[in-house]
Amino acid sequence: MAKKSFKKEKYTERLVLEINSFLRTGASDPRLSFLSVTKVEMSVDYSYADIYWDTFDISRRGDCKKAIEAAAPKIRSQLAKVLQVRQVPELRFVYDSQFVEEQKISDLLNSEKELGKSFSDDDSNEDEE
Repeated sequence: MAKKSFKKEKYTERLVLEINSFLRTGASDPRLSFLSVTKVEMSVDYSYADIYWDTFDISRRGDCKKAIEAAAPKIRSQLAKVLQVRQVPELRFVYDSQFVEEQKISDLLNSEKELGKSFSDDDSNEDEE
C-alpha cells in the first residue's frame, strides 16, 4: 500500500473544508445546501481531484448532482482564490454511496439478529415440551 504524504493529506483536508464552506455560505443554488463533501482523492500529480459528496435527503440526489456539476467551475474559481496555489486541480464530483451501503449492511445485520432471536425462541419452546 502506498504511503500517504503529509502534504497531500493536508491539501485534501483543506479542499474538503473549503468546498463545504462554499456550499454552506457562498453558493447561490439552494440545492447545494443539501450537499456535504465526505472526502477528496487527489491524483499523483495534483491535477485532478475526485470530490466525494453525499446528500442529507436521498430523494434530492438527482437534483443535487445537477447542481454540483453546474457549480463546479465556480467552486474551482473560489478554491483558486482561497488556496493560493499555482494550479487548482480539475474537480470531478462523485456520489459517495458509503452511507447508503452502511445502512443496507446494518439493516441486514438487524434482520439476521431478529431471525436468530426467533430461531432461538423456537428452540427453547421445543426444549420445554
